[in-house]
Amino acid sequence: MYGSGGGMSQMMGGTRIARVQGGDLSDDVSGSVFSYRVVARLAPYVKPSAHLVAIATVAMIAFAASLVAVPWLIKVAVDDYIVPGDLSGLGFIVALFVGNALISVVAQFTQEIAMTRAGQAVLYRLRGDMFAHLQKLSLRFYDRTEVGRLMSRVLGDVYQLQEFLSVAVITLGDLLSLSLIVAAVVTMSLELGLTSMAFVPILIVIVMVWQPFARRGFVEVRRTISVVNGALNENISGVRVVQSMNRQERNLEEFDEKNRDSLNTSLSATRLASSLLMPVDLLTHLAIALVVYFGARMVTDDAIEVGTMIAFVLYIQRFFEPIRSLTMQYTQLQRAMASGVRIFELLDSEPDVVDAPDARNLPRLRGAIEVRNVSYGYVEGEDVLKNVNIHVEPGSTVAIGGPTGAGKTTLVSLISRFYDVEPDRGAIFVDGMDIREVKRRSLARQMSMVLQEPFLFSATVRENIKYNHPDVTDEQMIEATKAVGAHDFITKLEDGYDTYLHERGVNLSVGQRQLVSFARAIVADPRVLILDEATANIDSYTEMLVQRALKQLLKGRTAIVIAHRLSTIRGADQIVVLHLGEVVEVGTHEELMANDNLYAHLYQMNFASLKSALPDTDD
Repeated sequence: MYGSGGGMSQMMGGTRIARVQGGDLSDDVSGSVFSYRVVARLAPYVKPSAHLVAIATVAMIAFAASLVAVPWLIKVAVDDYIVPGDLSGLGFIVALFVGNALISVVAQFTQEIAMTRAGQAVLYRLRGDMFAHLQKLSLRFYDRTEVGRLMSRVLGDVYQLQEFLSVAVITLGDLLSLSLIVAAVVTMSLELGLTSMAFVPILIVIVMVWQPFARRGFVEVRRTISVVNGALNENISGVRVVQSMNRQERNLEEFDEKNRDSLNTSLSATRLASSLLMPVDLLTHLAIALVVYFGARMVTDDAIEVGTMIAFVLYIQRFFEPIRSLTMQYTQLQRAMASGVRIFELLDSEPDVVDAPDARNLPRLRGAIEVRNVSYGYVEGEDVLKNVNIHVEPGSTVAIGGPTGAGKTTLVSLISRFYDVEPDRGAIFVDGMDIREVKRRSLARQMSMVLQEPFLFSATVRENIKYNHPDVTDEQMIEATKAVGAHDFITKLEDGYDTYLHERGVNLSVGQRQLVSFARAIVADPRVLILDEATANIDSYTEMLVQRALKQLLKGRTAIVIAHRLSTIRGADQIVVLHLGEVVEVGTHEELMANDNLYAHLYQMNFASLKSALPDTDD
């Protein structure tokens, strides 16, 4: 990690939405039950499926009405036909029951199908936009943000927000049911209706007291889930180190602690959610008892009919069912709003490296590079590079040397424009053009980099080599692999160039992976080639083959090489030595050895013992 980033936060509809500059995504974000701004941001994702939402809403209204109609039909049957002893009209009532049941079943099925399709469509669009946005964010963002936390955003939070549509429709259905039930009981008997709802104010007070505890509980659940995801990702990615250090048991103990913390917070949140059901059930039974007690007296006094009292009991039971449902939907809505805050916080994060409005495309490069008075640091006040000046002639090979932590990788990252130099802290030019004033895509098109740790994708060898250049012919691809000495071992693979590589290319040796990375770098015929410790993980014989090939490949190209091996550094046209972020020496190998300063000291430390161990030869 390179430190913490800043941010600007603003209050949005009762929820905290932070605009982050390159990272620092927080899981400690609480959501209100409804945030207008989150819903407004979600609207464009829902709009293409608006017809499905409309169908689901109509179906929901029909379903709610069919449920509310049942007690009323029972009231009519009892009061108009059963009590008077006139059973002739019951056939019509039965037909109404059957018709109402069919409406209920069809409406519920339609609502489920429509909302599922709409929700999945929203899920598809949201994930697509999040993936596209993550591809645009700068390296500084990934320096500061855990992968596990990002996975929680893209998977967990997107799913929660997608569920918002279904929950919202169900919530509207519950509210509609409540409204219809209130209208029905007031129509039948205003006095008994008001009596049956005497406990509603008590329920409102209980919800108001319960809500803050529930909000904190579900925020804690999200935090612990992110911690577990981060630990899981870290241990899977570093499994080789874990096993080599025999840390499995200790890591299991640490993971178990995080996992148990997540379990406890989830159980606590579940208890909080369930704790609201108990008073709701209790108040339901008390309300029914009131209706039975006062309703029976009213029936005796001929104030209401028997069917009306039966309908009242059924309505009161149904009245509290939507309330029970709403208490459950409340927590889901709160989680969905909190997830929405986190998702749009991520989508609002701005890349550090962006093209200027008037940025232009780079023409075909000659390859001249100038680093002029560049200072740079990942954390304010802690510069990694200090007033660096380097000039690279077109077609030359420049080696960057120096001890660990000197700023070598930072320098080539700035030249590649993974990070931008601040306007008042120097500039980097290619062919006399400030790279901040050109489109980064056009720069990347003419510049390739091979890193110390080769990364191959889950695809065929052919697809990995042609990764960003599918228009390259097979002949050009084979020419590139032959140039770096990879063709022979590739043809011996089970399916040759069509051999499928597992995640990170683990079915190849480290050296073979690096050779494929070399081929991928040169297949596009770049004008500038950057090698950042690219030969550190291949054996000396393979490196000799690569170096021999590079002598031909680098003709007419500019190369910037970070390496410690003698074979790479000695052959460079120019060697730049960095120490503590500053250029301390510049020259050829012979010149620097004659100076007898830092480079000569490093050479003696790194290579003298190896040289003495080898037999004397002319090479």
